[in-house]
Amino acid sequence: MPGAAWFWAAIALYGVAGGLYLGFLVGLKESATRAARAALVLGFAAHACEIGARGLAGLHPVTSVREALGLLAWLTVGAYLAAGLYWKLHAVGAFVAPAAVAILSTARLSPDPGGGGTEGLGVLGRVHISLATAGVAIFALAAALAVLYLVQERQLKHKHLGRVVRKGAALETLDTLVHRCVQVGFPIFTVAMVTGALWSARRAGGLRPEYSLSMVAWAAFAALLVARMTAGWRGRKAALMTIVGFASAAVVLGIYLARHVGA
Repeated sequence: MPGAAWFWAAIALYGVAGGLYLGFLVGLKESATRAARAALVLGFAAHACEIGARGLAGLHPVTSVREALGLLAWLTVGAYLAAGLYWKLHAVGAFVAPAAVAILSTARLSPDPGGGGTEGLGVLGRVHISLATAGVAIFALAAALAVLYLVQERQLKHKHLGRVVRKGAALETLDTLVHRCVQVGFPIFTVAMVTGALWSARRAGGLRPEYSLSMVAWAAFAALLVARMTAGWRGRKAALMTIVGFASAAVVLGIYLARHVGA
């Protein structure tokens, strides 16, 4: 496997970061979060080297579902690290780092009967996969923030002021961050949907069934943006809709991966 050493280094560092973030939530000192962030940054760098090594071997990030998943994990970690420069989101790291381990492991260790490439992608197909991956990565961060919002809201409602509340960002800040992520991710995902439809229409067989599920994800985020502007949807409703949208997009990725593995 090209870049195997970098892959295992990234997995190990992401795992250490996830363990430290989780440890902070259950009692470790705040210094643990600094060590966790350092491990995550190093893991992110190792992951970049792994993607580069695979690219040099001809396995570019947008040539198959497996490669796109690896890029998805990297982009999600990068988005979280960028957000962490401005806000204290230690609890989100407890979601993002383990998710990166799971996604990257799935991408690299799942069976690959097709040899790792997807024939006949063309420029349109590569643009579609690139934009879809970037959009889903942003939605993944939005979903992690939404989950954290729901956890903190529940703790406040029951007057259980755990570390997630005491050391986390304010609910209003989390709600704003979720909205910002959706605002950025939605136009990217929209263009990905359009290019995906055009690309599929050019291929024999036309649109695949999972495209309808992609539309569910798109519609959920579209409805969320419209409802926020017209009906003032915020907080819990917005968080739940964000999770529904991301879950739909994640299922589509799962279908593509299952089809590839079973090919």
